[in-house]
Amino acid sequence: MTALLAGIVPVFAMIALGWGLKMRSFLADDGWRAVERLTYFIFYPTFLIPAVWGADFSAGTAGPVAVATIAVSFAVAGLTLAAKPWLGISDPAFTSVFQGVIRWNGFVFLPVAGAVFGPEGLGTAAVAFGVLAPALNVICVLVLARWGAGQGGGWRLALRSLSRNPIIWACGLGAALNLTGLVPPLLLSRIFELMGPGAIALGLITAGAGLSFRYAATRPLMILAISAVKLIVLPVGMYYLAGLLGGDRLAQGVALLAGSAPGAAASYVLARQMGGDAPLMAGVVAFTTVGSAITIPILLGLFHFL
Repeated sequence: MTALLAGIVPVFAMIALGWGLKMRSFLADDGWRAVERLTYFIFYPTFLIPAVWGADFSAGTAGPVAVATIAVSFAVAGLTLAAKPWLGISDPAFTSVFQGVIRWNGFVFLPVAGAVFGPEGLGTAAVAFGVLAPALNVICVLVLARWGAGQGGGWRLALRSLSRNPIIWACGLGAALNLTGLVPPLLLSRIFELMGPGAIALGLITAGAGLSFRYAATRPLMILAISAVKLIVLPVGMYYLAGLLGGDRLAQGVALLAGSAPGAAASYVLARQMGGDAPLMAGVVAFTTVGSAITIPILLGLFHFL
């Protein structure tokens, strides 16, 4: 248990470091945007390609994780859409509620999966991320296109966004290489080994730098309700469904972590660009990030992974 916690705590310490650096104005806003761009387009793809390339695609691991995560996410998405008439909130606020309950932060999920379950767990987690990220991006863009203030675009905007997403390209390339059965050349492996730690560190620091707690206190009950769905309902649902689908303990553990990851910082950017309630989205991302530091160890303990 101590060893696993020692793997989780540094992840959130790096997030806290990023937040602290941002509060101390260590970099100007342009500097943070440059770091985010470098991480997103260079470091993280080179981290994901070897992870997916070496992943176990067997029926007992990757398959149940991928199906469980996407099935539970879509079920929660459907229930949220059905509940819209009774929520009594504005359309832009609803888009942020919708994103808040289903989107999760891969920059947090993947390092935690690697820390808890090792390289095999990281590969399985990367497969789940590669399957779920495109689907959730599409559905969230469509919801914002329908209910965002003064926005539109629908499928065209969603497909354009997906076609330019380096994370999706990296997962697709890694999966294609995995299926070929090729072994990564030594020189390429060395490059990946050098860039991987940088991807994790920069991803977590930029995730922390993007947190904003300014609006979290303005709508505490709504943010608490969203966080409860995101940090409790999703992980428990994914854990049990992965087991029902024949997944082994590794599959169930990765599914549990997928559901318990905090809200994605990209949700705030999307809300700002497409007429969502950006302040509410920022509060959800900040609260779920802090909350996940508590709920992830608790859930791992309750389901006997610690």
